[in-house]
Amino acid sequence: MKYTQLGRTGLEVSRLVLGTMNFGPQTNEADSHAIMDAALDAGVNFFDTANVYGWGENKGRTEEILGTWFAQGGERRDKVVLATKVYGNMAAEGDAWPNHHKLSALNIRRAVDASLKRLQTDHIDLYQFHHIDRSTPVEEIWQAIDVLIQQGKILYAGSSNFAGWKIAQTNETARRLGSYGLVSEQCLYNLAERRAEMEVIPAAQEYGLGVIPWSPLHGGLLGGVIRKEREGGAARSASGRSADALANTTVRAQIQAYEDLLDKHGLEPGEVGLAWLLTRPGVTGPISGPRTREQLDSAVRAVDLDLSDEVLASLDEIFPGPGPSPEAFAW
Repeated sequence: MKYTQLGRTGLEVSRLVLGTMNFGPQTNEADSHAIMDAALDAGVNFFDTANVYGWGENKGRTEEILGTWFAQGGERRDKVVLATKVYGNMAAEGDAWPNHHKLSALNIRRAVDASLKRLQTDHIDLYQFHHIDRSTPVEEIWQAIDVLIQQGKILYAGSSNFAGWKIAQTNETARRLGSYGLVSEQCLYNLAERRAEMEVIPAAQEYGLGVIPWSPLHGGLLGGVIRKEREGGAARSASGRSADALANTTVRAQIQAYEDLLDKHGLEPGEVGLAWLLTRPGVTGPISGPRTREQLDSAVRAVDLDLSDEVLASLDEIFPGPGPSPEAFAW
């Protein structure tokens, strides 16, 4: 496994992030534990989750699965850089009682204690804001985060799904208050969705944030979906984002060109999608959310996959990025 520092911090993390969103809803507890053991054996030390994972009446379940895995000992917790998120509503289903979501100081305090209990740990290494909160002052958010850092409950704060200007606003406020500020941004970024290159990634680089792309295969679209469809093995890809995208003939032709290119070079689409992100400026590591051990193994192989200049140039031709701003929309 290869490692890098997370943004401007001294924290060393693997260049592949283990996403856990499928643990519970798609993958049972025993299999989830086995995947985490395999990830650790492969050198993956960066695990990402969120308090709402498990979803619906089962939200919080994914953190619980990590907690029972940590409780097995064997230095599991000490070896893992643990990231979770706060924002989503954690009130019981059908209960609209206020202050169980967003980023008020009250909810941050409540949410971090609940996550620590589910995760069976005394601290969270990276505590991420899952979404912007348009109703809570940034000053209040940093006051709450600084208290948690002083209490030893979290070490670093990160953002997710922030616009470039919001990253700037949040870290300029932190600077004014004497806070350390955001150290990472988790954003939607992949070959098929490159809008983050316009402002989000440049802002992250300017402020020393590590970029952690989520949905690196765009919901399966970049994982060989047409080939699987042809072979009758694309059950998951035949729904959601992939199905919607492939219904567009232009997108389908684009994905076909992608798969044809990689077939020509003897490369696996899913591995290339991850490997491409590892070539991008500012990227710490993509989040791979395996449902099976085989999917994890494929993601691990991607870390050591070197893409030739020819392949990289061809990928840019198939999936041209928007370019930086303001040139992307002006001159």
